[in-house]
Amino acid sequence: MPDSEMPWNSQSLAYVEGLYEAYLNDPSSVPADWHPHFERMTNGSAPATFGPSFTPPGLFNGASGNGHAPTRAAGNDKDLLHYMTVLQHRVDTLIRNYRMRGHIVARFDPLDMPRPYVEELDLDAIGIQEADLDVKLAIEELIGLHKPTARKVIDRLQQTYCRSIGVQFRHISDTKIRRWLQDRMELTENRLALTRDEQFSILTRLTDAIELEEFIQRKYVGAKSFSLEGAESLFPLLATAIERAGQHGVEEVVIGMPHRGRLNVLVNIMGKSARQVFREYEDQDPEQHMGRGDVKYHLGHHSEWYTVEGKRVLLALCFNPSHLEYVNPVALGRVRAMQDRVKDTDRSHRMAILMHGDAAFSGEGIIQETLNLSQLDGYKTGGTLHVIVNNQIGFTTTPEEARSCFYATDVAKLLQSPIFHVNGEDPEAVAQCVSLAMAFRRDFQRDVFIDMYCYRRRGHNEADEPAFTQPLLYKAIKQRKSVRQSYIDHLEKLGGVTAGEAKETLESRREHLEKELSAARDDRDEKRPPSVLRNLWYRYKGGPDRDVPEVDSGVDVKRLQRLLLKLTDVPDGFNVHPKLVRWLDQRKAMAHGDQPLDWGAAEALAFASLAMDGARIRMTGQDAERGTFSHRHAVLHDQETGEKYMGLQHVGPGQAQVDIHNSPLSEAGVLGFEYGYSLAYPDGLTLWEAQFGDFHNAAQVIIDQFLSSAEDKWRSLTNLVMLLPHGFEGQGPEHSSARIERFFSLTAEDNMQVVIPSTPAQMFHVLRRQVVRTWRKPLVVITPKSLLRHPECISSLDDCGSGKFERMLPDDKNRVDGVKRILLCSGKVYYDLVAARRERKREDVAILRVEQVYPLQPEDMEHILEPYADGIPLVWVQEEPENMGAWRRMRGKFGDQWFGRFPFTGVYRPASASPATGSSGSHRIEQKQLLDEAFV
Repeated sequence: MPDSEMPWNSQSLAYVEGLYEAYLNDPSSVPADWHPHFERMTNGSAPATFGPSFTPPGLFNGASGNGHAPTRAAGNDKDLLHYMTVLQHRVDTLIRNYRMRGHIVARFDPLDMPRPYVEELDLDAIGIQEADLDVKLAIEELIGLHKPTARKVIDRLQQTYCRSIGVQFRHISDTKIRRWLQDRMELTENRLALTRDEQFSILTRLTDAIELEEFIQRKYVGAKSFSLEGAESLFPLLATAIERAGQHGVEEVVIGMPHRGRLNVLVNIMGKSARQVFREYEDQDPEQHMGRGDVKYHLGHHSEWYTVEGKRVLLALCFNPSHLEYVNPVALGRVRAMQDRVKDTDRSHRMAILMHGDAAFSGEGIIQETLNLSQLDGYKTGGTLHVIVNNQIGFTTTPEEARSCFYATDVAKLLQSPIFHVNGEDPEAVAQCVSLAMAFRRDFQRDVFIDMYCYRRRGHNEADEPAFTQPLLYKAIKQRKSVRQSYIDHLEKLGGVTAGEAKETLESRREHLEKELSAARDDRDEKRPPSVLRNLWYRYKGGPDRDVPEVDSGVDVKRLQRLLLKLTDVPDGFNVHPKLVRWLDQRKAMAHGDQPLDWGAAEALAFASLAMDGARIRMTGQDAERGTFSHRHAVLHDQETGEKYMGLQHVGPGQAQVDIHNSPLSEAGVLGFEYGYSLAYPDGLTLWEAQFGDFHNAAQVIIDQFLSSAEDKWRSLTNLVMLLPHGFEGQGPEHSSARIERFFSLTAEDNMQVVIPSTPAQMFHVLRRQVVRTWRKPLVVITPKSLLRHPECISSLDDCGSGKFERMLPDDKNRVDGVKRILLCSGKVYYDLVAARRERKREDVAILRVEQVYPLQPEDMEHILEPYADGIPLVWVQEEPENMGAWRRMRGKFGDQWFGRFPFTGVYRPASASPATGSSGSHRIEQKQLLDEAFV
C-alpha cells in the first residue's frame, strides 16, 4: 500500500503496531498489501523491533503543542507513522475547535465589526504548518470527504462554520443531536440550494417589506411605525418557516412578537389589508375609540396561509402590549390549549413562532421563565421556533451596556437546543437556518433559536435621532445598501434575476399600496375588523355584568354523593399514605352525609361535576397537586413505588380531561401560560393558584396588561381563574395579604370578578358559575388558609345541591330586631367576628358578608340592608391596614352615608407600608384591638 494511500487516523498507531508485531511472528498472518510496507521498515533484512515510541523533535512542545511539526522526510517509516498520527490528532482537534468555536469568527455581522481572535483556530498555535496542509488524511468525522488533505478539511470547516452562519451546538449533551446537526451542516457546508423561483420569492418578500415601510414614511411623515428596515430578511424567514411547518404537518401557527416590524408582519405575513392599516393611520373616527382600543402596532390578527403545496396553515398573531417578551408564555399557552382541544398528544400539529429583540432577550427575566417551561410535561408544546431580531442595540443602549454575556442568546443555552447566528443581509443563509431549524424542531420536538444579526436603520421610532448616542454606528448604517438591493446585486451576478424584473416587482407593489391608500381615504365609513369573539367564542359574552343573568349552579345531591365516593377510590394495591387513608375515610363520611363538607371536598366536587358536564379542567401552580396547605391531595403517591394517581381523572365514563400540574417556581411565566391557555378554552375551566396570594405581584405585568385590560384594548375575553390564598394569621408581611387593594385599582367597566367566598359551598358555586354562566371575565378568588380546616367553615351537600353563588350573605341568624350595629366584612375575619360576638354575647350586632367585592352592584347592598332600621351604624371591618384591603374602595363607592340611611365607618389596622407584622405576638395584640373596636 503506497504511503500516500494509507488511511491515517488517530487510531492508526496502535493498529499498525499490532499488525507489525504479527508480521514479525508470522508474515502470512498479515494481509499481503502490508508486506511491502513492513519489508521497507526492515530494509529487507531480519525484522527489527519498534522499541520505545519515537516522537520527532518539537511535536509535543508545550501544553498547546505549538512546536514545529516534522516534515515527512524526517526519520524512517516509523517516524512517518508517528508524524501522521500526531498530525491527524491535531486536525481532529482543529475539527472539534471549529465546531465549538467557529461561530466566534463567523462573518454574521452585516456591519462587519471586528471579530475576536480565537487561538484554538490558529494553525500555528495548534502546530500545523503549510507543508502539512496537502497531506491526505482519513477523516471519519466529516461526511462527504474521502481521504481529504488537511487543506480541504479546513476549507470545509470554514465554509460550514465561519461564513454567514455561526452555530452553537456543542453545549448539547445528547450525542445523537450533535451528530444530527453536524451531518446536515457539514455535508452541505451550511448552504441551501435554491431554485430560481425560490430566489425570486425571497426577493418578492424583501420588496414587499421595504416598500411598505417606505410608503408609510412617505405618506405619514413623522408617524410611528416602528420600522423593521435593516432586518427585512425576517419576512422570507417567516414565510419559509410557515412553508416548512405546512410540509411537516403543522396545521396552526401562533405567532408572538414585539411592536417593531409588527405592521409589516400584519400586512405581508398575516394578510391584513394595507387599507385597514391606512385607516388606522387616518384615525377618521376618534370618538369611537375614546377610552378603549390600542395602538396599531399592538394589534393581533387571524388568517389562513396556503403553502406552495396547497396545504392550509391557520395563523394567529397574538395581541401584545409594549412590555416586551411577556407575550411569549401567552402564545405558548394558547398553542398547548389548541393541541389539547384536538388531542394532538404528540405536539406536532400546532406550534409557536416567537420573535424577540436582542436587548429584551438577554435582559427580561420572563425569557428564562418561558424557556424553562419548554420540556416540562405540563407545558411542553413540541418545540418553538425563536427568532431574535438582533439590531445590536436596545433603544440607545449598546450590547456592552446591556448584557454581561457574549451573545444576547446565551440564556438559551439552558436548553439542549442549537443556536444559529446568521447574517441578516444574506437571505439565503437565513433560509438555510430556518429550514434546518424547522427540521430540528420536527425531529426532536425542542425549541430552536435563530439569532438574525441585522441593524436598525432608523432610531427607536421614526421620530427618534439615533446619532445623538451612536454617531459612528449610524454613519456605518447610512452607507449600507438595503438588504433588497444587495440581494438583487447577488442574483444579477448569478444571472437568475434581472434588474428589470426587480424593478417591475417594486412598481407593482407600490401601485397596489397607492390603490389601498386611496380606498382607505375615500371610504369614510370605517370597517371594523372581524371580531376575535368568533368560532370557539361565539356563545360567550363580555360587556356589563347586568347584561348576563346569574345561573343556578347546583348539582343533584345524589350525583354529588356518587362523585365524592368515586374520588375516594384508589387502584387495587395502591399504597396510600396512612394519614391520607384517614383523609379518604373522612371524604367517604362526607359523601354519606355523616360529616359536613370542608373546603377541599367542595372544590373537588366542583371540578368533578364540571368534568362530567364536559368542561376540561386545567389547574397549575406551585404545589397545586397537594395544595400549599395540604388540603387538596388531588394527586396521591404510592408510598412504595412512587406511582401517581389522580382520582379526578377517573370520576366517570365520558368525562372531560382534568389536568393538575405542579408548576415551576415562576409566577409571570406560568400565569401568562395559563392566560394563553384560557384563550383557546372558553368552555373549560383554567386555574392558576399562587403558593401564597402575596406572590401574585411577581406576575403583575400579566395581570395589568392582559387580564385586566385585554377586553378594553383588544376585545379579547378570558375566563381564567386566579386562586390567591389570603388571611392575617401572624405569618408575616409576605404570607398574609393577596393585595386585594391592587385589584380595586384595576377594576372598571366590569372587567373582572373579585370574590372572597367564606364557605365551601360558595367556593363550589363560584367555580361552577365560571363555566355555566356565559359571561366570560377573569375571576380572582381570594382563598383562605386557616379556614381550610376551621370547624365552622363547613357546608352540607344540600348547600351544593341547589342554588347559586350568593354575592352577599346575610347574618347567620337573620338578626334584625334589636340590632344596634351592623358589621360588614369579607373572608376569614367573619369567623373571628362571630366568635367575638358569641364570647361577648352581643346579639345586638348583625354581621353581613360581602362575598363578591367586584362587580359590586348597589342594589345588592341595598337589598341586604333593607330590613334594618335607618340610622343604625354600618361598620366595615377588615384585617388589612387602612390603606389596603377593601375599605377605601367601599368608602369611595358608597360614601359616609349609605343610601341616605346608614352612617358608614371602618375598623382596620393603622395605615402601613407593610401588610402585616412579623411578630406573632404583635399580631395577636393587633387582632384583639381590631375586634374590640368592632364591638364598641
